[in-house]
Amino acid sequence: MAYDLSPAEIARRCVVALAAHSTRGRFTALAVGPDDPMADVARTVERQVFEAAFGNDAATMAREYGHHDPHSLHFLVLDRETGRPAGAGRVIEGGGKTLDDAPDHIGRDLSDIVEAHGLHDGGKIWDFATVGVLPEYRRGLVVSSLLYRTFLQAGKRANVKHIVVMLDHRAHRNLMLLGAPLVPMAGSEPFEYLGSASTRALYVPFADLEPAIAEQGRRLRRPVGSFAGEIRGWGLKRLLTRRVAARVSEQVATGEGLNEHIVMPGLERRRFRGRKARR
Repeated sequence: MAYDLSPAEIARRCVVALAAHSTRGRFTALAVGPDDPMADVARTVERQVFEAAFGNDAATMAREYGHHDPHSLHFLVLDRETGRPAGAGRVIEGGGKTLDDAPDHIGRDLSDIVEAHGLHDGGKIWDFATVGVLPEYRRGLVVSSLLYRTFLQAGKRANVKHIVVMLDHRAHRNLMLLGAPLVPMAGSEPFEYLGSASTRALYVPFADLEPAIAEQGRRLRRPVGSFAGEIRGWGLKRLLTRRVAARVSEQVATGEGLNEHIVMPGLERRRFRGRKARR
């Protein structure tokens, strides 16, 4: 498991993956298991984003996430025009890092969290552990939309019931505007975490995500009226931002223009193995 592949090795692996997974258009989104050669590409992108934002270098990422790798499913968006990765993310089955780390940071016992959100019902739990887009791909929102849609598609196929997540305030703001109905875990407050001055531990039933995101798209499509999250700015800028956000929510919820770019060998080959949440 590597978080620091060389540019040449990343390029080599991307060429092989793009040849193996033919999809329409510029981008291809993959969901791969922890042993897939593309998992190290995803880990390296993950590290690049986290190191730039929070100072988390390869050693830090390996220490914090390495022991969760056997239970991880990695998402990776590749750019056919450049032959390079554009963004990455991961989920950890069984609650992963969030349920390991959140109790000490929010001052709640794990048993309290399990009880508060019904995690003891035997339903599959995913920790939406990381998501990141490289700087040159952030403006268009296509890459982030593909990562979110791949997460929804993979979660449905894996019969996920519960989502737990720890989000920096910027990622939290983005997901709220997308329409994800996240609630504070066991009524908790924000805390400092891994270089972030403000992180939240959050919960959402997986089945609530897609309908809520679709409803957000409908609300944002109207020129006036309430919606989840916030949009900064006023006048024409606010209206244009609202229109773009509506389109993103609609695409992520329906898969329109996105599903044809998604391939999930990590689930199709049954190479992804998770664990049960600890109580």
